[in-house]
Amino acid sequence: MSPSSEHLPADASGDAGAGPLLSVVVPVYRNERTLEELVGRLRDVLAPLSPDFEIILVEDCGGDGSWDIIRRLAAADARILGLRFSRNFGQHYGISAGLDFCRGRFAVVMDADLQDRPEEIPALYRKALEGFDVVVARRTGRKHGPLRRAASFLFGQAFAYLAHMPYDPRVGNFRIVSRRVVLAFRRMRETLRFFPALVEWLGFPAAAVDVVHDERPDGRSAYTWRKLLRLAGDAVFAYSDNPLRLSVKLGFALSLLSFAYGAVLIYLRLAKGVAVQGWTSLIVSVFFLGGIIIFLLGILGIYLIRTFDEAKKRPLYVIRETTRDEHDDAQALA
Repeated sequence: MSPSSEHLPADASGDAGAGPLLSVVVPVYRNERTLEELVGRLRDVLAPLSPDFEIILVEDCGGDGSWDIIRRLAAADARILGLRFSRNFGQHYGISAGLDFCRGRFAVVMDADLQDRPEEIPALYRKALEGFDVVVARRTGRKHGPLRRAASFLFGQAFAYLAHMPYDPRVGNFRIVSRRVVLAFRRMRETLRFFPALVEWLGFPAAAVDVVHDERPDGRSAYTWRKLLRLAGDAVFAYSDNPLRLSVKLGFALSLLSFAYGAVLIYLRLAKGVAVQGWTSLIVSVFFLGGIIIFLLGILGIYLIRTFDEAKKRPLYVIRETTRDEHDDAQALA
């Protein structure tokens, strides 16, 4: 069945109408030991703000018992909606699915590992009521190791330079966004998803609130170093064409250096009578320039691959099942 507007959930492309005040979107991947505590704390935090809320849990096929827990929680509370992917698509696709289905006037996006504290949501909500469409949670006392923090800092600097987009490594996915941000976000269907950059690109008024970053109560992060490097590469190539521009500058600089070196050799030969013996330097130069050429062709190839992926127009995700009958045949947005 090909995706089309008839398969969208209620209110997928319109105003919130009679929807809840708050929607909380949580991508879930191997979080079976934290889900019940997370949902309990969310209920305790959201109820004083408004009894009219919803919690959307998007299970990303982690292979554990998370889906069974989600089904049980949803059966006990109609305000909980569970979505289960057909396969593992990734965290940022889970966020996209949750935002596609949410109906709230405000949507909170957070992780399921309890490092994002539900108790910080009221502060984000109060700040949003001041007129901000996006309020990000700026983590104080981050509980990541020094190597992870250093890597985040370096990525932030590189991303800000290459994409011409501010990036604060203390800010993750945890934030609250208004309904109009959600509706605008749904229109962005590129296959490479990096939630913070997509929201930043929209350009709505934004603010930050300092929040406490808790220790991870169970297990290790699902983001291995390999996955983090891949995410960083995807983010750079998805939101910046500067690698191509830098390759042009590098090629021009090498050409100037080669021209200058050639001029020096000609001068030494004609003015000084010095014949430069250059077999070793010649071979090194050939290998060096060959490596540079292959590297630059690789960058070009990556952009071509991304263009090829976009041209396929495949859905961002496929939902295998949900906890509500009316969404059992839900498909990804076009």
